[in-house]
Amino acid sequence: MEAAALVLAGTRPGGDPFAAAQGVAHKSLIKIDGKTLLERVMLALREAGVSRIGVSCDEGPVADLARGLGAQVIPTGRGPSASVLSGFEVLGAPLIVTTSDHALLQPGWIGELVDGTPEDADLSVMLAERATVQRAMPESKRTYLRFADGHWSGCNLFYLQSPEARRAIDTWSMVEADRKRPWRIAARLGVGTLLSMLLGRLTIAEGLARLGDKIGVQAALVSASNGLAAVDVDKQADLDAVRALIAREKEGSSANPV
Repeated sequence: MEAAALVLAGTRPGGDPFAAAQGVAHKSLIKIDGKTLLERVMLALREAGVSRIGVSCDEGPVADLARGLGAQVIPTGRGPSASVLSGFEVLGAPLIVTTSDHALLQPGWIGELVDGTPEDADLSVMLAERATVQRAMPESKRTYLRFADGHWSGCNLFYLQSPEARRAIDTWSMVEADRKRPWRIAARLGVGTLLSMLLGRLTIAEGLARLGDKIGVQAALVSASNGLAAVDVDKQADLDAVRALIAREKEGSSANPV
């Protein structure tokens, strides 16, 4: 695969109580089935054919692990958007961006993101529709954005396909701040977009396209075929659900050997 990948593994201001409760310095170091979350993410990227991987993290145990796994450590910025910008400047385009808590990440989803991005798009975002998520993991509690064509959850998978995608990184901080209040994002795009959303007439693809137009890029939606792509691990309930799912899968594979 031509693209490089950036794994976001920054430290929250004031630390992460969830990681501390697991007895580790950072949630990237939590182990599931004998592998840390960071290792699981990197293995999926390697299996997808990604050879250049950067990990955005602070110096310390996460950086040590990243280097041990063959990744390039890239210092974090002040927030995820600044960290993505730093990674983009080092690794360039095309660039896959994901997070270190994407414990169930599969090589196929990475290929789906890259292959599903139109050739003329500068960037794409993978999202999963609520019904798809609930079929895959009914117990998962996610945040959904309501649009005319359904309720959508982020998958922490982004593809910055062209150098022009850099323009979108500056807007990322605004989207981060308002990601749970999409009407605010729509309001920034103009009264017409806000009314379309409030009246239930704006699809998620139209919203992304309008946001892209506003910042001068071609932005595309890639709809996840597997709802598990929307599951990350940032609280105890997520960790318990992911561990249970992996245990069931292992039991199934041992009961039906190839």
